[in-house]
Amino acid sequence: MIDLRSDTVTRPGAGMREAMSRAEVGDDVYGEDPTVNRLQERVAELVGTEAALFVPSGSMANQIGIQVHTRPGDEALVSQGAHVLMYESGTAAAFGGVQLTPIGTDGLFGASDVEAHCKPDNHHHGPTALVCVENTHNRGGGRIWPLAALAEVKAAARARGLALHLDGARLWNAAVATLKTERELAAGFDTVSVCLSKGLGAPVGSLVCGSRERMHRAHRLRKMFGGGMRQAGVLAAAGLYALDHHRSRLADDHENASRFATLLGSAEHVRVLGPVETNIIVVEVSGMGSAAVLEGLRARGVLANAIGPTRLRFVTHLDVDRAACERAAEVLRGVAG
Repeated sequence: MIDLRSDTVTRPGAGMREAMSRAEVGDDVYGEDPTVNRLQERVAELVGTEAALFVPSGSMANQIGIQVHTRPGDEALVSQGAHVLMYESGTAAAFGGVQLTPIGTDGLFGASDVEAHCKPDNHHHGPTALVCVENTHNRGGGRIWPLAALAEVKAAARARGLALHLDGARLWNAAVATLKTERELAAGFDTVSVCLSKGLGAPVGSLVCGSRERMHRAHRLRKMFGGGMRQAGVLAAAGLYALDHHRSRLADDHENASRFATLLGSAEHVRVLGPVETNIIVVEVSGMGSAAVLEGLRARGVLANAIGPTRLRFVTHLDVDRAACERAAEVLRGVAG
């Protein structure tokens, strides 16, 4: 089975498992796990923040990032189709009492969108407190934020006294694709989340990053979410191994995604949406619904995800090689035409 549902389906290889088995551990709730501490220091250095906190999931990292900056009744501006809006189970509203307002199109938005949607200082409105950026953007097809547009958004937010959170679950992909460092792409954000269990191939884990003061608050929020882990160095070791061995190879996933999209170029009933910039391909099918296409793909040994009635998402990763991606594209052409 060629599994292109997500880059979260990767499995740890022999080298990563060996690193996990040898991990030095302690009680991380007490801050005493040396491997977790090394991971936190390493990631903070990579993204250019004072500190970082290891958490079980990307959703938890994002929700901690949101709550660090907000109070119940506040508003956060997010992109259309943002992960924090679509895929985190309403946590911002349920646990933080935060309203998420989507702005922009195709995963991106501009300074003018921030200016237009920022609520005035009026007791009738929930005050706008936060702007969230997702880079790369999942439902936008792995889109990378242009640096100039990002700088304008950050300037607009700062001019209005708004905090900035970066959902950088796939920031590693953006860095490889743009030949920029993660530190450069994360500059100017108050908090940053990064994921280890997507393209980097670790089995579990994300980090939320920021100032020491904010990470002190984040630590309590992690406890409130039930995210305190004990001898978590076994998992942190996988993350450290991934950072050492799997970052540069993300370029292979991007090339495979581009090849996949190219092979669909002449398909009559399949249209690739937007530029394929990293490891995500979103397609629109015509003549049949996405559920029927998924069923046909599965019957022929390919797995994907539907993200709309006629829209599918394919994600390349370290467990699928070029030949598998080419085969999957051929199967999609055969099923959907």
